[in-house]
Amino acid sequence: MLQPKRSKYRRVQKGKMKGNAQRGTELAFGSFGIKALEQSWITGRQIEAARQAVTRHMKREGQLWIRVFPDKPITKKPAEVRMGKGKGAPEGFVVPVTPGRILLEAEGVPYIVAKEALRLGAQKLPIATKFVVRRDYVE
Repeated sequence: MLQPKRSKYRRVQKGKMKGNAQRGTELAFGSFGIKALEQSWITGRQIEAARQAVTRHMKREGQLWIRVFPDKPITKKPAEVRMGKGKGAPEGFVVPVTPGRILLEAEGVPYIVAKEALRLGAQKLPIATKFVVRRDYVE
């Protein structure tokens, strides 16, 4: 029997984003971080914009960790195309984020610099976030 031709892209279902994050909710690398308070899809472009804003404000001092990776392909059909005829072409990649997930972490800069840098990075994201500090952090 003939096998159907397989696409190079996995057919990924949209999925549900109910509830809070089960993992990735604690600071693992840095002393400062931003935590998601809402659920949403975050695109690779938004993550990159946040990363650039944070590293520019930190003047490339310290270290930054991005704790999310956009590995879910999102497809879209072209404008003014009729229904049917299969799935649309991949448009980009997203990461589904639920409340409680740590998105970015920073280390090696003073508290004031980290707070402002992560605030600027959080402005680039489509969700409300919260600045978090490691429990055992001392200035």
